[in-house]
Amino acid sequence: MQVEIYDTLSRQRKPLEPADNTVRIYHCGMTVQARPHVGHLRGYIVMDAFRRFLRFKGYDVTLVQNITDIDDKVIEKSRAEGIDWRMLAERNTKELLDVTSALNVEPPTVMPRATQHIEEIVDLVSRIVDRGHAYEVSGDVYFDVRSYPKYGKLSGKNIDDLMEGVRKDLADNKRDPLDFALWKAAKEGEPYWFSPWGKGRPGWHIECSAMSTLYLGSGFDIHAGGEDLVFPHHENEIAQYEAGTGKPFAKAWMHVEMLNLQGEKMSKSTGHVVTARDVLDLYDPNVLRLFTLRVHYRAQTEYTMEGIQEARSAWERIENFLEAARSALPDQSVASSYPEFEQALADDLNTPKALGLVFDLVREGNEALAAGNTGILTDVSARLNLALGILGFKPSDKRGSSEELDKVLAIVADFRAELRSAKAFDWADKLRENLQKSGLIIEDTKEGTRIRFK
Repeated sequence: MQVEIYDTLSRQRKPLEPADNTVRIYHCGMTVQARPHVGHLRGYIVMDAFRRFLRFKGYDVTLVQNITDIDDKVIEKSRAEGIDWRMLAERNTKELLDVTSALNVEPPTVMPRATQHIEEIVDLVSRIVDRGHAYEVSGDVYFDVRSYPKYGKLSGKNIDDLMEGVRKDLADNKRDPLDFALWKAAKEGEPYWFSPWGKGRPGWHIECSAMSTLYLGSGFDIHAGGEDLVFPHHENEIAQYEAGTGKPFAKAWMHVEMLNLQGEKMSKSTGHVVTARDVLDLYDPNVLRLFTLRVHYRAQTEYTMEGIQEARSAWERIENFLEAARSALPDQSVASSYPEFEQALADDLNTPKALGLVFDLVREGNEALAAGNTGILTDVSARLNLALGILGFKPSDKRGSSEELDKVLAIVADFRAELRSAKAFDWADKLRENLQKSGLIIEDTKEGTRIRFK
């Protein structure tokens, strides 16, 4: 089964063909000038599911997810809040790690920070200058866009078209309005590092080119990130690295579309966001994962209350079945394969189709429960456990494994049954209402009264 993804560079589906058994992926992580929002989490959840699937298919995966802890926005926000830029970056990085952990997103192989790789960044800038593709003006170093004939190959943009509407007065001393900064001379009160061009700090684009190739080498398999990074960030990454080294940058590009809010892109700079922490304070992390994966990663989607509530109801259907299946089959197993599910994910990570198969299993499993068919139930549960694990869901056995808890719930169920037998229906109903407030559901079935967690 060949794993394929849509490659932004070639504009077509491309088979995954690593040089060896290791798939090398660089995923552009957060710029940590603000708290993570649910738009950020879409990319982290998608890449987590992709990585888990690749490992299931037998690949080793080296995943590098960077942290941009120094740039103009970090400095501006730290000034606005009146705190040191390092404290701001550390606070928001910690929150990112907390929310991704809560979402069962596995830590990357490496999570490099830009400020920890100044030496490698300066070295790459020097190589670009030495090859005649960059120039220095008063301590600033700019990439000469017109010196790289392939500029625009990722985004499809034409240099002449980009010039339309660009101001011709070059207050920052650039030779061309399209040129971009590789290194920025330090201004009064700003953090700085030493370089051949004086005190300064790296530009945003050069950070990723340096860190990705440091850990993954030239020509690594996949560069991933949000769709909004195609231009100029990823376009500039390609140009500066390939012009400065003469080597290929990334083989393929995988871009995750935007999660919008009220029809607009979520933006840290404008505050038009729903923070990740606020959502996780209200919903099970599995709900947010389901909300994310129900839409293909290359399709834009909208964050709405209706959508998140639908995801919560859908997750409850899954968990209700899992709980009933655990009661009927105490010894759960995990299937070794599920061809239809695997094919869906091999087809450009088609998570909506994969989740459709998950809900088919839930329906089939509920029918098996009703019919008392343990053979079908065993098979369905095993395939469902496999599918949920690959997608990164982490179901919880809300009953707990404690024998004492099971005994207490059985006593409560028996007591309610006695109330009903004694025709004390008001008391039985009151007991049901109080249990529901505590998150417990009472179900009266042909086999007797059953209590489950909501």
